[in-house]
Amino acid sequence: MVTLNNILFLDIETVPQYDCYDKMPAEWKSLWDLKAAYLIRNKEEETVETIYNRAGIYSEFGKIVCISCGNIQGYNPTKKLVIKSFYGDDEREVLLQFTEMLKRWTTDANKCFCAHNGKEFDFPFLCRRMIINNIPIPPILNTRGKKPWEINHLDTMDLWRFGDYKTFTSLNLLACTLGIPTPKDDIDGSKVWEVYWKDKNLERIATYCQKDVITTVQVYLRMTGEEQIDAESIEIK
Repeated sequence: MVTLNNILFLDIETVPQYDCYDKMPAEWKSLWDLKAAYLIRNKEEETVETIYNRAGIYSEFGKIVCISCGNIQGYNPTKKLVIKSFYGDDEREVLLQFTEMLKRWTTDANKCFCAHNGKEFDFPFLCRRMIINNIPIPPILNTRGKKPWEINHLDTMDLWRFGDYKTFTSLNLLACTLGIPTPKDDIDGSKVWEVYWKDKNLERIATYCQKDVITTVQVYLRMTGEEQIDAESIEIK
């Protein structure tokens, strides 16, 4: 089993690149129209305009506005969770700050990532946006040419599946199932675009992202038989 101190738990928040469909350049509108046509099949109430708030979950049409990371430091009974967030309007700057942190943290091959649904969303989204922003992908993120056992990525949703890939289990559902306080006590992922583009409240998004990281940590600890971390032992930098 991976040593807890060597795991970097993370979560990202993404939004559409424009505040509304009408603000998109003509070329991007036509590309989104093709994408949206597939998404709204058999949904007569939806249009390419009304569904644009979902553009943030697609790396070609969205951007990262927050990356929150958590690392467990120390050991029982004095272990603590340290949380750090990188957020802002300039996606490239957010990604650069994140990669600089990784250079300092990934000092050996034993380090690994953990996220909920990270293998299907967070990890590939980060890689694609780094390529778009002309930023080299850090070795710990880059899966190109690696064998499965060489990829240091953990995923709490993947762990919960136990080989069953028929269903999606949200972090909220899994936390409630395991008796862990839900992180959705303010906003949820569907509201992030609105909080960003309408409310202009990046700090609120960062707080929400940090809560998801904390919940992911507690879920992982619960699933691996480790003691939970008390709220008093969580430090947000």
